[in-house]
Amino acid sequence: MPMNPLLSEWTAPFGLPPFDAIRDADFAPAFDAALAEARANITRIADDPSPPSFANTIEALELAEEALNRVAGVFYPLSGADSTDAREALQRDLAPKMSAFSSEIINNRTLFARIDVLWQARDQLGLTEEETRVLDLYHRMFVRAGARLAGPDAARLTEVKARLAVLGTQFSQNLLSEERDWYHDLDDLSGLPDFVVEAARAAAQERGREGHVVTLNRSLIVPFLQFSDNRDLRRIAYEAWTARGANGNAADNRAIAAEILTLREERARLLGYDSFAAYKLEPEMARTPETVRDLLMQVWAPARRKAAEDAEVLTRMLHEDGIGGDLEPWDWRYYSERRRKAEHDLDEAAIKPFFSLDAMIRAAFDVAHRLFGLEFRPLDVPLYHPDARAWEVTRNGQHLAVFVGDYFARGSKRSGAWCTAMRVQRRLGGAQAPIVMNVCNFAKGDPALLSYDDARTLFHEFGHALHQMLSNVSYAFISGTSVARDFVELPSQLYEHWLEVPEVLATHARHVRTGAPMPQDLMDRLLAAGTYDQAFATVEYVSSALVDLEFHSGAAPADPMARQAEILADLGMPRAIRMRHATPHFSHVFSGDGYSSGYYSYMWSEVMDADAFAAFLETGDAFDPETARKLEEHILSAGGSADAESLYVAFRGRMPGVEALLQGRGLA
Repeated sequence: MPMNPLLSEWTAPFGLPPFDAIRDADFAPAFDAALAEARANITRIADDPSPPSFANTIEALELAEEALNRVAGVFYPLSGADSTDAREALQRDLAPKMSAFSSEIINNRTLFARIDVLWQARDQLGLTEEETRVLDLYHRMFVRAGARLAGPDAARLTEVKARLAVLGTQFSQNLLSEERDWYHDLDDLSGLPDFVVEAARAAAQERGREGHVVTLNRSLIVPFLQFSDNRDLRRIAYEAWTARGANGNAADNRAIAAEILTLREERARLLGYDSFAAYKLEPEMARTPETVRDLLMQVWAPARRKAAEDAEVLTRMLHEDGIGGDLEPWDWRYYSERRRKAEHDLDEAAIKPFFSLDAMIRAAFDVAHRLFGLEFRPLDVPLYHPDARAWEVTRNGQHLAVFVGDYFARGSKRSGAWCTAMRVQRRLGGAQAPIVMNVCNFAKGDPALLSYDDARTLFHEFGHALHQMLSNVSYAFISGTSVARDFVELPSQLYEHWLEVPEVLATHARHVRTGAPMPQDLMDRLLAAGTYDQAFATVEYVSSALVDLEFHSGAAPADPMARQAEILADLGMPRAIRMRHATPHFSHVFSGDGYSSGYYSYMWSEVMDADAFAAFLETGDAFDPETARKLEEHILSAGGSADAESLYVAFRGRMPGVEALLQGRGLA
């Protein structure tokens, strides 16, 4: 029988997976073989008759799942970026299997005993700072996962985690199904600029239809809501967008969310915590739900006040159009776009030709070169989809990473934008260079044009990629983005600031047809409007973060939708603004527990990113070499080698306050 390409030696350049040889049928047997190998390795470590040492226990654990990491490093990125029926089915099968494997390791009392012996004697082992940090994190991971539980409590925790894994996968697949299946034919294109018409035509062609359609892809539906003169069509599209996961069909996520919240509460109480939020936030920078709530409320009050003022202006515009009644959520973006054009003389249709996708990729690469000396060379290698492309990343001729960009929306891709790594950087066991992916959902076009917000998204995800590509640690456990959840967004949000640097725009924001640079007056107006409508964006975001926090801070609600309504009513949520992510499609929180109790982390990191970029501006040079060196040394290359606060203080000398954030959002 032919060798499974996932398990054989990979001979593609830079150790890339052999995408042209891998078939969906290869994944299940590869996982079976890799799990068996990993189990054997774990057993060997636990049963080693030698006294525990850092090398034969911790370093051995670091290398115990090599084959499994390799297979999973291909499967899970592809499942998010290019799903198939077979991959979705395997995801459902794998969820309980992978959870069971994780629980086997945590519940291996002999293995934990070895780790505990080392941890108790850590000050006498002569470990380096990095080794001590890794040992601490391994010990903390086992304890927080329930290694000290026994008997019925340990068994029940295993059941809870297995069920949560199944539910998270189901939630994610339901949402993908809702987003993939819905579209609406457009028989009225009035108000839509050419780039939206072109995107709507491409979306129709992808679905085998004539004419134009609006879909639930953010890069299409948002400009549709900004420009469509047809209020009825705006309402249809908006209501479909916000109803994802709550349509009473087989993909309805409301009961799943309720069960997830109940099981998370039980998990926390089994581990001795008062709430899931208390459990989840303990290792983060914020530490407690009270600290998170305080930050969010400091921002909520001025944002809500400014949003109410903006709503009055937009309501007057609505009435001037001869439409009675209240401003509705499907009206806000439409009238806000008209107001922006009137007050700042900015027209999205006039801006987008200066932000072609290719130009913004070059801009992100150029900034990385000026800050960190990185070079990017296109690679002609087989990838998993024709839309994906790859580059070799070098510095001074030395290979650092492979970067993969997958930028266009399609039905097989889940919504949003994200960064992932098929392989992370490490030195243990031989130097391993990372393979890093950025996945976005931009609308296709000829050429593909981005909104300014899309361009910020591209820079944001590339900031995450730099955190992976510049990682320089010995252990995969602390590599790249393996940091506190409320610290992980700092590199990404910080990188967005360079898109606003005038010399970056002057170099790269060139008209896609003529090559002419963006006129100075247009650039000035664009930058001057940087805080425009930030009250709306802040209210959307903070309301979502507060609902997430309250869901997990007490008893799990029997009816999350009713509890969501109560929380929003207590906040005084503006009528014409809805949460950015309502419960049935809040994938950050319910597709896994990565951001559960942690959606606030974008704002926590924003407090730091505003202050971190100020460190460059204080030198008078947005590309100051010494500040860039410190940023790489203490944050981008350091991974999780120290706690997040120590890393930030090493870079900046102090922790920042919330004032820079409020100023940056125009809410001070």
